Amino acid sequence: QVQLVESGGRLVQAGGSLRLSCAASGRAFSNYAAGWFRQAPGKEREFVAAISRIANIIKYADSVKGRFTIARDNAQNTLYLQMNSLKPEDTALYYCAASPVNSINFYLPDMYPYWGQGTQVTVSS
Repeated sequence: QVQLVESGGRLVQAGGSLRLSCAASGRAFSNYAAGWFRQAPGKEREFVAAISRIANIIKYADSVKGRFTIARDNAQNTLYLQMNSLKPEDTALYYCAASPVNSINFYLPDMYPYWGQGTQVTVSS
């Protein structure tokens, strides 16, 4: 239905900024709610941010609120995560995900049937 490919992850210093991208192909990206999740070694997959189909609803994890911004460009079939004031605890493999259904539980990984392969973000002290 839809394929997702993340890019933009790299090594950055604490306090720096980075923008992740997620390119979608297949059905029109506007048919899907979308989100970002991250997972560090030995830890559970963690919700980061989510955005509704037309971007009228946006949610963030408390740990990134005020520092990260999720956005989408439906004309270009692309999802973004702008990350500012990065901290070492932001180090993780970051995944984008898409869901064809609307739900108030879009912070749960189980709501998303489509996932990218992940892109590594490493923040050094």
